[in-house]
Amino acid sequence: MNRRITYPLAVAGSAVALAAAYPLLLRRRCLRWGATPEEAARSLPGDDLLRGPELVSTRAITIDAPPDAIWPWLVQMGSGRGGAYTYDWIENLLGLNMHSADEILPEFQDLKAGDVLPVGANGPAMMVAILEPEHVLCLRADNVDWVWTFALYPAGDGTTRLISRNLIATPGASPPRRVMNLLVVEPGSLLMERRMLLGIKSRAERTARLAGHSPRATATVR
Repeated sequence: MNRRITYPLAVAGSAVALAAAYPLLLRRRCLRWGATPEEAARSLPGDDLLRGPELVSTRAITIDAPPDAIWPWLVQMGSGRGGAYTYDWIENLLGLNMHSADEILPEFQDLKAGDVLPVGANGPAMMVAILEPEHVLCLRADNVDWVWTFALYPAGDGTTRLISRNLIATPGASPPRRVMNLLVVEPGSLLMERRMLLGIKSRAERTARLAGHSPRATATVR
């Protein structure tokens, strides 16, 4: 067979194989990156804000810092605020106006329940649904179909586990949209959220060192 024909066929075949393998072999790892089975099963504040979510992701990371060194980086997140600590260039291709801060911004530290954090000019507005300082920050989208919770749990030896959970429902989505969400949006969310968690980790650990906390080796990121 002509190479001009066989190469595209091989690429298409590989794409089909990968698409078939993702739900069976890779999806669980994608949705639970860094989280222990106990963390994935743990009930978090905000879980009751969205009934019957079609997507639940629980991702986590160990940070060599106490909660009070991590919290300022969480509460200043958002468009036109502290950004999202991920790939700004990708966020801004989508028009989200994200510019990740490398310092704590005092003007964005007084976050309260009921405050609204915009996600770009045309994105959803995320309302602060639950705020427990240095423990839980739960955001709920204005379309009520997305709940995003950050929870901090001291893990001993001065380290903290940061858990990020997304609950998403897509009522009325067409079959092609659901396939797109499964095969493109879900893996893409891991790419962005992994970078975000690592970004928070590096910033908070620097904050802890400057505050006099002794740095130590953290657990290996899974």
